[in-house]
Amino acid sequence: MQGSDSVLRRGRMSAALSFPRMTSWPSYGRGLRAAALLCTALLAVGCAATPPRASAPVPSAQPSPAADPLAASLVERALGLLGTPYRYGGATPEGMDCSGLVSHVHRAVGIATPRTAEEQQRAAERVERDALRPGDLVFFRLPDPHVGIYVGDGRFVHAPGAGRKVSVARLDEPYFLLGFSG
Repeated sequence: MQGSDSVLRRGRMSAALSFPRMTSWPSYGRGLRAAALLCTALLAVGCAATPPRASAPVPSAQPSPAADPLAASLVERALGLLGTPYRYGGATPEGMDCSGLVSHVHRAVGIATPRTAEEQQRAAERVERDALRPGDLVFFRLPDPHVGIYVGDGRFVHAPGAGRKVSVARLDEPYFLLGFSG
């Protein structure tokens, strides 16, 4: 079984994006305010309603000879859960939510991981976004906490929400780019 330092090393996350807080709207800001309110409303649907999108090709789970075996195992196990139905609070192949996906995969390789996305983010080691490695965790505020497992090439595996199944998504999709928190 891996030690608690493995939780931090493999539970790395990238730096959060920060946006300046506006305390008052400039005179030209009515349209800007409406756009900001619309964006806020779209983000308010959270985990349960990610936007429809074309299926992303599944990245290869074949590790290179120089790859980290733990990372390769995390990625392989996460990809092996594609198609698992979403179930709030679930952490088994019969159904899982986003943090349950992470807990299930980590437990399978002997890493003790907190259960909720928020607790997982607090326990994770912060890294720069461009330093993400396969097996690292990526976090979002949509506005509820959301987490996925980075599999490389700008993609991550996650349990998107009610009525959906575990799938692969891209970090650069506007929905996830706006909600990215680390």
